[in-house]
Amino acid sequence: MEQIYDLVILGSGPAGLGASIYAKRADLKTLVIEREMVSGGQVLTTYEVDNYAGLPGIGGFDLGMKFREHADKLEVPFAEDTVLKIEPADLAENELVQAAEAGAGLWQVVGESGVYLAKTVILATGARHRKLGVPGEEELSGMGVSYCATCDGAFFKKKTTAVIGGGDVAIEDAIFLARLCEKVYLIHRRDELRGAKSLQNKLMAMENVEIIWDTVVDSINGTDKVSSLSLSNKKTGEKKEISVDGVFIAVGISPNTGAFEGLVEMDAGGYVKAGEDGRTSAAGIFAAGDLRTKNLRQIVTAVADGANCVSSVERYLNEQ
Repeated sequence: MEQIYDLVILGSGPAGLGASIYAKRADLKTLVIEREMVSGGQVLTTYEVDNYAGLPGIGGFDLGMKFREHADKLEVPFAEDTVLKIEPADLAENELVQAAEAGAGLWQVVGESGVYLAKTVILATGARHRKLGVPGEEELSGMGVSYCATCDGAFFKKKTTAVIGGGDVAIEDAIFLARLCEKVYLIHRRDELRGAKSLQNKLMAMENVEIIWDTVVDSINGTDKVSSLSLSNKKTGEKKEISVDGVFIAVGISPNTGAFEGLVEMDAGGYVKAGEDGRTSAAGIFAAGDLRTKNLRQIVTAVADGANCVSSVERYLNEQ
């Protein structure tokens, strides 16, 4: 008979790893399925994390490794695979008959490398960087177009770069690049930034940062590498071109929920509808982290989501 897990966790970012720690402590038979070779999710590309309680100023990669080390210490099992879909398992098949004794329905997690059976599933696959969708973006990706300043910023030391966006990530990217680059433009479509005031204050104090307000990017230009940006002012209609060596795009995220379409209810943006308890529209399926509907997407809230989901999983299993 195939192995049946109490809980399968999809994703090994802060939400997934947080859930795995709580699940192991709850003595649930658990498996974490991760797509990438390294655990940690988006936190790995964060230069500095200054708002995670008790660890001020820790590097994002270091924090991600601490999460994984904690899970490893508890001997949480991991499998590297890409999940294609989740569907109800057929309990009528001979090898699964004994599973009916559990009382609950059984889910079948179908991956590229295998099929995993679980009484409950936590969706914690996070989100990915949103793209601008302008000419030159795809063509020059990796040749001056980047979505991770901490990953690629070192290539532009003493050069001129631009950051597109106005939230926390965009401001953090601009601050990070300003320490390396000769000049940094921050291009924002509105007349005020959306990021935390503490970050804004730090940004405004940097002499080599210039903010271009009310402006959108029309195209990213260059042949073998980025050479300039074509811009339009939304209020005046004025168009201009600025010379840059690199452009870092930080205009938000899109949830990694494509494999779950039709499984659980989602909002118009593709985020899984779930409250603080993580319960989705499908019995036994829970959602944690950046892919669920919520107001604040931070590392600390992702970890909290993981803990809440495991608590909900325990209640669900006890009710069956």
